[in-house]
Amino acid sequence: MSIDREKQLAAEAAAELVQGGMTIGLGTGSTAVHAVRRIGERVRAGLRIRALPTSRATEALARELAIPLVDFSQVVTLDLTLDGADEFDPHLNLTKGGGGALFREKIVAAASRELVIFADSSKRVPELGRFPLPLEVNPFGWQVVAAKVAALGAEVSLRQAGQQAGNAPFVTDNQGYILDCRFGRIPDPPALHRQLSGITGVVETGLFCGMAKEVFLGEGERVLRLSPRP
Repeated sequence: MSIDREKQLAAEAAAELVQGGMTIGLGTGSTAVHAVRRIGERVRAGLRIRALPTSRATEALARELAIPLVDFSQVVTLDLTLDGADEFDPHLNLTKGGGGALFREKIVAAASRELVIFADSSKRVPELGRFPLPLEVNPFGWQVVAAKVAALGAEVSLRQAGQQAGNAPFVTDNQGYILDCRFGRIPDPPALHRQLSGITGVVETGLFCGMAKEVFLGEGERVLRLSPRP
């Protein structure tokens, strides 16, 4: 069973939670694409919803699929947000930001009555830290922020946009930079989030703690629905 198939199964299962009349948040990333496409199919079949995307990429896909869109000038509370994660622990603490949209993803999640995550089996970990923790930072003085994060024990690198962009820094939709921080293990995600948030220049961390209500996990040909461990 391929990882992409697990992504698709989990995302499409979660997309069935969307009900007529809802205003929903649409996540970002390769797994979220499957959910957005399934929601687009349901809209074409007559489902009446409104959606708020978490990135320009998701917005473009939603427009292509004729999903009606809103923004925060029109709504400040969402019924449900569907999104992926780079990893999650038994308490459903999440690491997000591999796609660079963590700031908008967290604002949308915080505005939602429910956050539901979908993921393939590789994203389930006993403890966060296997995936580098992304931080969105202000470009001015990012080196100062990187040094302070490194002093906490992380290996820190500035995310690059790639060779086609001349190896320039990756720039988020908010014109920020991303620091990818390898802590090795994160035994207390809420505490680390608070510590990092206290560093001047950090816009937002990729730690989503206590926000997810449920994870739809693709595992082989089945989809598990996981709740936070007490």
